[in-house]
Amino acid sequence: MLSGFARVALTATAIAPVGFTYAAVAALNERYDIMLLLMFGSAILVHICVWVLNATKGKNAPASETYPITTVEPADRENTAIILLYLMPLFTADFNDLNWAIWIPTLLIFAVIAFTSHSYFFNPLLGLYGWHFYKVGTPEMVTRVLISKKTIRKGNCNIVGVDLGDYVILDTE
Repeated sequence: MLSGFARVALTATAIAPVGFTYAAVAALNERYDIMLLLMFGSAILVHICVWVLNATKGKNAPASETYPITTVEPADRENTAIILLYLMPLFTADFNDLNWAIWIPTLLIFAVIAFTSHSYFFNPLLGLYGWHFYKVGTPEMVTRVLISKKTIRKGNCNIVGVDLGDYVILDTE
């Protein structure tokens, strides 16, 4: 199980869109140095997470197991609040007017909540790389998050994968 490192990587990627939004605000205010730093940092976070998922899924991955699933549904449809967090920096027209005493604690609180509550499965940047997040039910009546490159449209099937952490499975096929 890659619990700690995988969760940190997924959480970092879940908050990376905020960095891209801050970069847009910085560019609008001709603060290109900050824009480049934010874009580079956010891109690195996304690439590290994709690397973690691909390495875990690859040939040197931990032993895979078969997981029977009974139900499946998209895992990212109730996240309007997270999208608002991504867009909040755009509500401030001037980069110098951003109240960092509010913004930084807000981002840290979001990161802690995403890390501890398994909310990191809303990850639009990983979707650009072809990763999908599903809520799947098991015969034991436990709901888990499945991360997969496949489009899964029906339950009552078996998934071959590895545990990334509590209630998170990475499809390895």
